[in-house]
Amino acid sequence: MAIEKLKIGIVVGSVRKGRNAEAVSKWMYNFACKRQDADYELVDLINYRLPLLGQEIHAEQQEEANSAIRNWSQKMATYDGYIFITPEYNHSVGGALKNALDYLKPELNNKAASFVGYGSLGGARAHENMRLILGELQVADVQTAVNFSLMTDFQNMTLFKPADYHEGNANKMLDQLLAWSGALKTLR
Repeated sequence: MAIEKLKIGIVVGSVRKGRNAEAVSKWMYNFACKRQDADYELVDLINYRLPLLGQEIHAEQQEEANSAIRNWSQKMATYDGYIFITPEYNHSVGGALKNALDYLKPELNNKAASFVGYGSLGGARAHENMRLILGELQVADVQTAVNFSLMTDFQNMTLFKPADYHEGNANKMLDQLLAWSGALKTLR
């Protein structure tokens, strides 16, 4: 009997114009897919156009908003684990990603997550915020993260040129994520 591969969503956690998240996410996706140990998929927040949680939505926009929320929820429910690409804004996770997570709860319960960040300190402070948020959503986060510095892994803070040593962290992070995702799948 063939063992079904785990499904891992790589969530692009920024919607800013000119964002570095696309390059970082594509690097992570390509790196992960080379391992051939899970089914990886990019999930870009920019494609969901989620309204701010609690925002008053005009009647003519209600159907579009409800569709975006439903599609986001359904997509996130399909995964066994997640890699969150987390830019760091003002010592924290970006608002778009936080808002998107606020729409979820049961879709994420008893799943695992890891982090790939970028910023002046490689997104480390955003990762700490994510650990708090995901703990409330009953998501287990793994220890190892990948941290890209705007100073050393980006030319002029925009052109992504990661150092080779990040591959070691990425492999360790993926090993941990797949182990936890597989273990937690038995609870669901």
